[in-house]
Amino acid sequence: MTYEIKRFPHDGTVDADGHVLEPADLWEQYLPDRYKDRALRIGVDDDGFEYLEIGGVPSKRSRRGSLGLLGAMGDEDQRPRPDRRYATSMPFGACNMEERLSLLDQENLEASLLYPTLGLLWECELTDPELSLAYCTAYNRWIADFCRDSGGRLVPIAQLTLLDPEGSAAELERAVKDGCKGAWVNPFSHHQILHGDPRHDVLYAKCVEMDVPIAIHPTFTPYDKPAAGIFDWPRDSMLWCSMMWLRSIVQQGFISFIALGTLDRFPTLRVGILEAGSGWVGAMLDRLDAVDAAMRRRAGQPSATEYFRRQCFVSGDPDETVAPYTIDKVGNDCFMWATDYPHPDHPHTWVDDLTAYADALSQSTRAKVLGGNVRRIYRV
Repeated sequence: MTYEIKRFPHDGTVDADGHVLEPADLWEQYLPDRYKDRALRIGVDDDGFEYLEIGGVPSKRSRRGSLGLLGAMGDEDQRPRPDRRYATSMPFGACNMEERLSLLDQENLEASLLYPTLGLLWECELTDPELSLAYCTAYNRWIADFCRDSGGRLVPIAQLTLLDPEGSAAELERAVKDGCKGAWVNPFSHHQILHGDPRHDVLYAKCVEMDVPIAIHPTFTPYDKPAAGIFDWPRDSMLWCSMMWLRSIVQQGFISFIALGTLDRFPTLRVGILEAGSGWVGAMLDRLDAVDAAMRRRAGQPSATEYFRRQCFVSGDPDETVAPYTIDKVGNDCFMWATDYPHPDHPHTWVDDLTAYADALSQSTRAKVLGGNVRRIYRV
């Protein structure tokens, strides 16, 4: 099976989290000269398999030969092969602005917010704050250029690093002035400082000043052992556990914005959760509210659900079957959806799944979830 392009029946729909496959030489082209010897790049080993090179060192986390599969949405053959190269395996619209606009037209999408692919892989292995910020800045400059002539239909979102909150705040201001409409960070921190910690406040203050949201997006993480939990999982079964762990660390980062008072310090900050599903949000908020009611922190403080409705949003997957039935209960101003195109972790076109998802929503809620919320929250 290969990716099948279908037309979505509802007009005005916006993809809250699509992806690009960056040019392999992006960082060599966009980094300042002093960093180019440590640029993110793709190499080839003695057996002909591609590998990712991060800061001048071959990646330990990226499986060799896997880079050619990063655009394999809908492809049943997910085996790494020496002849399946990253640059020659890019699907339609993954790295070409005109093609991506054509894809939006064919699928009846009004716009797409764009996130990276190689950019999701490197920070788990790079602990140098200066080089990390340089990698982010290089990508942000490129994605702004990629989207610039799209008539606002391709929306660049800036990548930032929590390794350098002050530098990321400055980069956010530069990137927003260059056209970016928001920002995202990893679900982890090499410093093991929670997202909502006041040491990151300089970045959140800049988000408020620039009137843009910030979101947590899943990436490769540096923590192998917690993904296995307390059990010794067989390697061939590890995917099941790791998918739940990935969601768990996103949840922990998100909860810290409430628990550590970030949303009190910045009552107009808009905080999002991306690509970790959305149907679980109602159960999480129920649990937080129940604990909060039993062990009150202080009188008059908003509940987790009230914080969420006031300042937060979540982007879910088209193939979720529970989420449509919880949205109105949780708050229909807070939910979005995403294609994740062209990543391989979805088996086929999103259109059929999202059509069933939309059919389960009331007309007013449908308009918000399919496009209204992302336009309002990201000011697009």
